[in-house]
Amino acid sequence: MSSFYIQGNAQLKGEITPQGAKNEALQIISAVLLTPKKVTISNIPNIRDVMKLIELLQELGVTVNKLTDDTYEFEAKNVNLEYLNTEEFKKKGAALRGSIMILGPLLSRFGKGYIPAPGGDKIGRRRLDTHFTGFMALGAKFEYDAATQFYKVDATNLHGTYMLLDEPSVTGTANIVMAASLAKGETTVYNAACEPYLQQLCKMLNSMGAKITGIGSNLLHIEGVDSLNGTTHRMLSDMIEVGSFIGMAAMTRSELTIKNAGVKDLGIIPTIFRRLGIDVQERGDDLYIPSQDSYKIETFIDGSILTVADGPWPMFTPDLISIMLVTAIQAEGNVLIHQKMFESRLFFVDNLIDMGAQIILCDPHRATVMGLARKQQLRGITMSSPDIRAGVSLLIAALSAKTPSTIHNVEQIDRGYQYIDTRLNALGAQIERIA
Repeated sequence: MSSFYIQGNAQLKGEITPQGAKNEALQIISAVLLTPKKVTISNIPNIRDVMKLIELLQELGVTVNKLTDDTYEFEAKNVNLEYLNTEEFKKKGAALRGSIMILGPLLSRFGKGYIPAPGGDKIGRRRLDTHFTGFMALGAKFEYDAATQFYKVDATNLHGTYMLLDEPSVTGTANIVMAASLAKGETTVYNAACEPYLQQLCKMLNSMGAKITGIGSNLLHIEGVDSLNGTTHRMLSDMIEVGSFIGMAAMTRSELTIKNAGVKDLGIIPTIFRRLGIDVQERGDDLYIPSQDSYKIETFIDGSILTVADGPWPMFTPDLISIMLVTAIQAEGNVLIHQKMFESRLFFVDNLIDMGAQIILCDPHRATVMGLARKQQLRGITMSSPDIRAGVSLLIAALSAKTPSTIHNVEQIDRGYQYIDTRLNALGAQIERIA
């Protein structure tokens, strides 16, 4: 288990380019299973979860050629479905949350699929019901072995249908769209997710010959086709990295330019950071964050405390709630952070309180942050990263602290942020990776 030793008192300066979007990558890379033709994908981030998924596809028989550092060519011409029944697959699939994304393409193209209950962040319950109710609406039949936590799905006769999703799940919608793309007839999905990641997947599938309309809305129409072709696709910049760098700049009084930030696809993210008083300037497709000695949290029009809550797109993304919380620590004013989706995602605040932050954890979903307004600097401590986003939030806090900190279990951070220590050190941070 690796650790970071962080000197603290960091003040970063320079340019940083966000990696390709992790959440898009897991969908886009799984989609290569829909066709025997070659698919080339660029701007792929070199992070644990993505590399594990690529390895999983290779074990499944997909030919993978690495063309450049971030560009790969995939050819799923000789897929070995028997691999899905092996103990090796059960072990590897269970260790990767993104493994669920291969199920829709497998059902669509081959009429069957198997998947162990996927792993991932320990941030509370993460239901798979939307995936499976969608598959069943399309005509699939599945069985779940609770003893082995293994799903078996038969989809030999997928057909189009109308469905109203119980929640606008991004991965659930993506899996259903991929399954419906080769089903017979037309599928209508209402209450569909419309995140940029999902839009990217739909655009890629259309470039392969799929017939999907309603992209960017919560009402999708998919007309099934007989087969899909190859394509070339470039992934978006990771909006979660962009938000992380905005918060990091504010907490550490840093001056950062975030290059190729994908501004038009960031939605409300810059606006929410501006409500904390952070100066976020758009310069073409870049974001410039000047060094700020102070930033003041807005109140609502009636003077009541600002609430920052997450929700389905185009609302504020859940993956930046932890970053927003830690950024508010040194702001002037108070804010209520409401994490609606996962009941365990705010428990990392105990570490921040130990560092000197003034935070009241109201319940598993809500925390009130009373900003220190730079009057008191955080102190370094030894802590452990419970999940990807909390890990980076703790890293931001440690960079701003007056004394050194140690963060254990940084493999969690590596799952979502490529070479984060090397990239930040190039801007003036002092982070040492300890094996």
